[in-house]
Amino acid sequence: MRLSGLFIYPVKGLKGIALDEARCTDRGLENDRRFMVVDPAGTFLSQRSHPKMATVWTEIDGDMLSLAAPDMDEVRVPLAPVGGEAMRVQVWSSTCDAIAVSREADAWLSDYLGLACRLAYMPGDSERYSNARYAGGGKRVGFADGYAYLATTEASLADLNARLAARGHPPLPMNRFRPNLVVAGGGAFAEDRWKELRVGSAVLAAAKPCGRCEVTTTDQASGERRGPEPLATLSTFRDSREFGLMFGMNLVTAREGRVRVGDTVEAVE
Repeated sequence: MRLSGLFIYPVKGLKGIALDEARCTDRGLENDRRFMVVDPAGTFLSQRSHPKMATVWTEIDGDMLSLAAPDMDEVRVPLAPVGGEAMRVQVWSSTCDAIAVSREADAWLSDYLGLACRLAYMPGDSERYSNARYAGGGKRVGFADGYAYLATTEASLADLNARLAARGHPPLPMNRFRPNLVVAGGGAFAEDRWKELRVGSAVLAAAKPCGRCEVTTTDQASGERRGPEPLATLSTFRDSREFGLMFGMNLVTAREGRVRVGDTVEAVE
């Protein structure tokens, strides 16, 4: 197997960036989901309730992060802000420290999304951890839903797309699933058996299968909901009482290191 795709999402819920190489840190890929859009109370916003977030581009240029959207001028903020207003923010059931990034960015996002919101950043001293039941104790995570990485496989998407075609539905691109790592080679849904992935100089431990939500029904180019697929088809063969509709595997860092597209991937089952 080999690593065929590598993606970060600097701001949770906004467009991702394809990379050729990246560093695996204890929180996940460097610069992945360290920013988050929150409501005035500090609760995270996502494509689940605001699919228009899919149409906000992100770009990293040196030590700056740029946001852009249709018919909007771009806004730029430091990639590692310091000294902002202290905040407490919430992702699902976890609450952690963050800082407000920029009043300009707050106004820009509020204007484009059509609701009052703020841009929050997770500084280096903020602590948030994955569920120890699945990840083991002390596994840090940024603003991702629950785990440092999401890995998907080309074989699993090919299997799903074949099932969609049999139901008269066009194929879906991998970006519907917003992975960090895409693996080529191996059998469909072999990721169910992974205990560990060794890629580049990093080692990643499998935590739990990823239960999918309505974000997968959102066209990541237009921000339009195109449901009920792929959830309707996943419900026919990938429905788990514990994890929901499964596609992809959540992982955490066992050993930090660098990974590159084209690297050999060794799965330990």
